[in-house]
Amino acid sequence: MSEAKDLHAEHARRAAQLDADVGAEQIASVYAKALLRAAENAGQTEQVLEQFDRLMAEAIRPFPKLAAVLGSALIPHEEKVGLLDRLFADRLPTLLLNFLKVLSRRGRLDLLEPVHRQTHVLYDQLRGRIHVRLVTAWPIDEALAARLTEQLRGPLGGEPVLECVTDPNIIGGAVLRIGDTVHDGSIASQLNLIRQQVHDRIAYEIQSRRDRFGHPTGN
Repeated sequence: MSEAKDLHAEHARRAAQLDADVGAEQIASVYAKALLRAAENAGQTEQVLEQFDRLMAEAIRPFPKLAAVLGSALIPHEEKVGLLDRLFADRLPTLLLNFLKVLSRRGRLDLLEPVHRQTHVLYDQLRGRIHVRLVTAWPIDEALAARLTEQLRGPLGGEPVLECVTDPNIIGGAVLRIGDTVHDGSIASQLNLIRQQVHDRIAYEIQSRRDRFGHPTGN
C-alpha cells in the first residue's frame, strides 16, 4: 500500500511539473511574440536575436547566481532594473534592455530561458524556416547536403535548415527527422529518395575504403 501511494505521489508530481512547464512555455510565447513584433517594427530583428543569444550564452547560463537574482521574487523590481543597467546598458540594444525591464516589472525574468527559446521558434516560423535533422552512419559532404536541402524545399513548403549528424550506430544508414512527425505523402516519397542518395553515398565510401586498403601501393 505504501509503495502504491509513493508511486501515485510521484506520478502526481511529474504531472504537476509537466503542467508547469507547458504553462511556462505558453507564457514565454506571449512575451516572445511581443519582443519579435517590437524588433520587426524597429527593423532590428536580427540584431536583437543575436544579442539575446549572447546574453544567454555569456551572462545568464555561465552565471547561475545572476540568473537566480534576476528571477527571484524576493528582490524588488527597482533593484533588478539597477542591476540590468549596470551590467548591460552599454552592451545590449535599448529595445532588448527595455524588454528585460518589462519582464522584471511583471515578475517574469525567471522565464528568460523559455522566452529565448520561444523567440527562436517564432522567428523561424516568421521566416518560413523548417529545421531538419539528418543522422547518418557516414558523414555526408557539403555538395550532398546542399542537394538534399534543395530537394526538401518544395515538399516542405518552406526553407529547410539542415543539421547533419554522424552516428555509426544508425541502422539502415540514415534517419531524417522533420519536426516530430512526417504526415505528407509527397514528403514521405521525397524522404525515400533522399535516404537512397545517402545510402548510395555511404556504399560508395565503404567500397572506396575497401579498394584502398585491399590494394596497397608499393614503394
